[in-house]
Amino acid sequence: MAGKPRLHYFNARGLMESIRWLLAAAGVEFEEEFIDTPEDFEKLKNDGSLIFQQVPMVEIDGMKLVQSRAILNYIAAKHNLYGRDIKERALIDMYIEGVADLNAKFRPLPVTPPDEKDAKITLIKESTTNRYLPAFENVLKSHGQDYLVGNRLSRADIHLVELLYLVEELDPNLLANFPLLKALKTRISNLPTVKKFLQPGSPRKPPVDEKILEKARKILKF
Repeated sequence: MAGKPRLHYFNARGLMESIRWLLAAAGVEFEEEFIDTPEDFEKLKNDGSLIFQQVPMVEIDGMKLVQSRAILNYIAAKHNLYGRDIKERALIDMYIEGVADLNAKFRPLPVTPPDEKDAKITLIKESTTNRYLPAFENVLKSHGQDYLVGNRLSRADIHLVELLYLVEELDPNLLANFPLLKALKTRISNLPTVKKFLQPGSPRKPPVDEKILEKARKILKF
């Protein structure tokens, strides 16, 4: 019997958080080995575990996988969260790329200079409410089904709901005009596997703060 997947990353959200979400939603228990020092990171690079000299890295099914998209694709396909055919997969991929585009706008916020942060947040809110959330709301409205693709749970739903939590952390009012997205968030959050992941003490990580950023800088030496 294969052991639990082992996740190698910092004790922070970053690129590993979507992997944590997907594994948790699939009901897969996993272990984490945190990179706490520059020496931890160097050891992974020197022992050949990181083909491209970067993390996240996940040990799973006898492989050491890097590149977050490759890891997510494998987990989704293994646990039937990647559509029934190539057309469904194409739609799932399209929605995931939209999620990734909006997520990328949030990522620089923790390192944005204080005098630029308000303007950056304003732009993010505008993109969120005028461009991205309406697109996903319209997808759900167009077919009247509970999930984005094929009327069953897929990785697209999980990644979108992860993003919706991020949106609400920025401003709880941003979802007010999107009832179908709010319903999707509630529906996914109430799935037993996801509900467990959302409880205190789970592997879900808190928002990035200056302390986490400073530690990452020291480990990566930048």
